Amino acid sequence: MLDLKSVFASDGLLSRQIPGFRARAQQLDMAQAIAETIEKNGLLVAEAGTGTGKTFAYLVPALLAGGKVIISTGTKTLQDQLFNRDIPSVRAALNVPVSVALLKGRANYICHYHLERALQDNYLTFVNREEIKYLQKIERYAMHSRDGDKGGLNTVPENAAIWHHVTATRENCLGSECPNYKQCFLMEARKKALAADVVVVNHHLFFADVMLRDEGLTELLPACNTVIFDEAHQLPETASLFFGESISTGQLLDLAQDCKVEAVQTAQDCVVLPDAIAAVDKAAKDLRLTIQEENVRFSLLAVAKNKAFIQALDNLLEKLSELTDILEGQAERSESLENCWRRASDHVDAIKRWRNDTDANTDTGAAGFVRWVEVYSRALQLNATPLSIAEIFNRQLNASPRAWIFTSATLSVKQNFDHYLGEMGLAAAQSASWDSPFNYPEQALLYVPDGLPEPYHKGYTEHVVKSALPVLKASRGRAFFLCTSLRAMQQVYDQLMVDFKAERIEFPLLLQGDGSRSSMLKRFRELENAVLIGSHSFWEGIDVRGEALSLVIIDKLPFAPPDDPVLSARIEKINREGGNAFMEYQLPHAVISLKQGAGRLIRDETDRGVLMICDPRLTTKSYGRKIWQSLPPMKRTRQLKDVEQFFMDENQPTVL
Repeated sequence: MLDLKSVFASDGLLSRQIPGFRARAQQLDMAQAIAETIEKNGLLVAEAGTGTGKTFAYLVPALLAGGKVIISTGTKTLQDQLFNRDIPSVRAALNVPVSVALLKGRANYICHYHLERALQDNYLTFVNREEIKYLQKIERYAMHSRDGDKGGLNTVPENAAIWHHVTATRENCLGSECPNYKQCFLMEARKKALAADVVVVNHHLFFADVMLRDEGLTELLPACNTVIFDEAHQLPETASLFFGESISTGQLLDLAQDCKVEAVQTAQDCVVLPDAIAAVDKAAKDLRLTIQEENVRFSLLAVAKNKAFIQALDNLLEKLSELTDILEGQAERSESLENCWRRASDHVDAIKRWRNDTDANTDTGAAGFVRWVEVYSRALQLNATPLSIAEIFNRQLNASPRAWIFTSATLSVKQNFDHYLGEMGLAAAQSASWDSPFNYPEQALLYVPDGLPEPYHKGYTEHVVKSALPVLKASRGRAFFLCTSLRAMQQVYDQLMVDFKAERIEFPLLLQGDGSRSSMLKRFRELENAVLIGSHSFWEGIDVRGEALSLVIIDKLPFAPPDDPVLSARIEKINREGGNAFMEYQLPHAVISLKQGAGRLIRDETDRGVLMICDPRLTTKSYGRKIWQSLPPMKRTRQLKDVEQFFMDENQPTVL
């Protein structure tokens, strides 16, 4: 057994190397549990409260145990932090010769082939001065960059349209047939990953690899001895995405664009090809126009009532099939034309499966997938999502002997892991929970205002803002106002603008979407008295320490909308099988999401703050007790005067 006490002690290896390191009993206990799991090739689901130091708790045993380790994170931000800061620090402290590689999805790496084509192409839609400047910067960066990671080029925005044209997708990558294969940044990153002892990936890439292996294609990640999932609460949603199937009008428009370029360069004598391409382009756009709403989801049964949608989908399938037949006859002319033909053929098959592989009177096909449509501002996507990922993921667990670690600050309901274990197919896993070392009874106050109407009330958001206003005054701004929907977020912002002006309150108001998340957080910290109004983007993965964030307001309990087609199908399945979908599925999901939002408040041993949850169901419903008992052990109140006193006492020393 590894001597972990000497590593985590107050005078141990970590404290000598890492400034500000403090010994925590919870961290040592967690590290020992992980070390035992790695030694036994076991399964461990580990919940660690904020401040436990879970990153070091899994890095130390993983690096000391030897063997191949894959660490998967929920975000690229944490991925970069692990690779650039945390792992080098722990490796130096332990003095172990461990090689480390960072591997991201292919969309993060510049593709030489597509960059060259973008530089030569006159048909691209991005030809404006700003995009041309970005293209020139990318060209220069690609010439001297060692890894081609677009994250290293800060002067081109991450969401710039040009990136789409200079990176490859799984569909349009030519693989070993590419003339630039030997210089490929992605291939080089994969080679380094294969040779490294520790590979840092993200959940999307991990499950993309699982999906490719299931299809019998190449492995993206090396065989390993240990897999560690950080931010593991995100896995069910990510796995559902990758174990399902989708096809969007955006993919079809990309195909049409690529076909258009190839037709000009290598098939000018094929006179029928341009008209066939144009027909697919038009059919894809026509399908999107059959639904007027934006940012909505429909079940298959609901959208099937839209006759214009069904007719447009059939027309798209017909035009796409015609294009596929023409491309098949031209495919031997170039690798890119062959790639276009294979993509078109795959898209035809995907649409047919979505259209036909479904019972006549349900959204769910024989294979247990729910069919639904998601509509964006400019695109429409057909989705098939598995009702359960447990069986599919369980096959990965049993593929070969290795240790699996799942860790997050939010995996349980009152330290009960049944929901997460069942959803992920982890029946054989050990589970453990470590409370945060922070002194929540002294550092935080939970405030549930009295007299608010039920959330379904027409004027609910107006009442929420009215209740929040005196709390914002008491806190002197310094607040996150977290909403469960984009619509509520906008309503809160609009009303606060009016109320602040009427009462001459000068706290800056920041609204999600007015800039990138990182730029908004930078402004929030610098202003020191701002109120940031956000939705799901700010519920997790945000770390604001100190006085800049002293109040978190949550508009209502984050239950997913019951008319969501996937949730609706899963609820129906659980109830049909004799279960209680609300207690077994909806409530645990809401609790885990609420814990994430609440976790933004106290990020350090000296932080103080108020968590205001505006939903009266926390006190009026029988399940409310289970919810607040799942939160950290804060003092609780329903009186505004207690909140005001809490902020008046702010300058008094915190009891640790």
